[in-house]
Amino acid sequence: MKSHDELLGALSGMRRARIGGRRAPHKPLLVLWLLGRFVATGSTAVTYAEAEEPVSRLINDFGPAVTSRSRARERAAMPFVHLERSLWDLRDRDGSAIGPDAPERGNWLRTRAAHGRLRGEVEQLLSAPGALAATARLLLEQHFTPALEPIICNAVGLDLAELDDDAFCLPAQGKRRARRAGFAEEVLRAYAYACAVCGYDGALGRNPAGLEAAHVQWHTHAGPDEVRNGLALCSLHHTLLDLGVLGLLPDLRIQVSPLYVARSAAGQAIDALHDQPLAKPRPGQPALDVRFVVWHGRQVFKRPGAQAA
Repeated sequence: MKSHDELLGALSGMRRARIGGRRAPHKPLLVLWLLGRFVATGSTAVTYAEAEEPVSRLINDFGPAVTSRSRARERAAMPFVHLERSLWDLRDRDGSAIGPDAPERGNWLRTRAAHGRLRGEVEQLLSAPGALAATARLLLEQHFTPALEPIICNAVGLDLAELDDDAFCLPAQGKRRARRAGFAEEVLRAYAYACAVCGYDGALGRNPAGLEAAHVQWHTHAGPDEVRNGLALCSLHHTLLDLGVLGLLPDLRIQVSPLYVARSAAGQAIDALHDQPLAKPRPGQPALDVRFVVWHGRQVFKRPGAQAA
């Protein structure tokens, strides 16, 4: 791997893992965590024992939910073993290479003192001005939705504005799928410029303030830029929808994840939304398509009892 374009191409071609038909963003989250480690220490070298807790926590926070506590603690094992070897060098305590067919078990990796790092040529490419920020953006744009990008960056310790010393144009294979012009305005107009969850309709002059057009099936996961896949939401409820705190039933009643907890009265007000009806679009506007509701319920909503990943 001799150029940053090649690195971005390899990351773009990284196989999107799916477990039981559900998205499994384990590998991009591991790489993003390694990028944060690279910024903090100048190296991506890490033992599995060091990575297990923080990477598993990232996967629990930004991937589908699991119910098994033991599986939740060891979710880092899958990407630690299966990250593409063109990017990742994984070895045991004796320095012998560990192949991608190794068991995805935390205990197995800990017993063998498994340790890995991004390959030397990858670290060298990441050291170029602007390269690390461009790499992180590519992973965020391909695997997550925009509302989650600053939250994930904060969780892994990346400040992209600070890292972006030089502008870097992504190659064609790494560019985010363009959003259709007019989508946001069409969605906001369809819902009368009010949040479909709480009715918030604040504006500053003629411009909506804190009101956004949300994709129910994420744009990064083939969700169309159409009103039937959109909701007008206030910033808070947009973020909670994308995090999986809020979900929807096919009859368009709001669901609040049983995994959600809050201590303050303001936080507990979210619980009052459970089983409340979602606002309907204005007459003549397309209703939210149940196919996208089902996708969100399976891929994003934090639902106990979901298949372990």
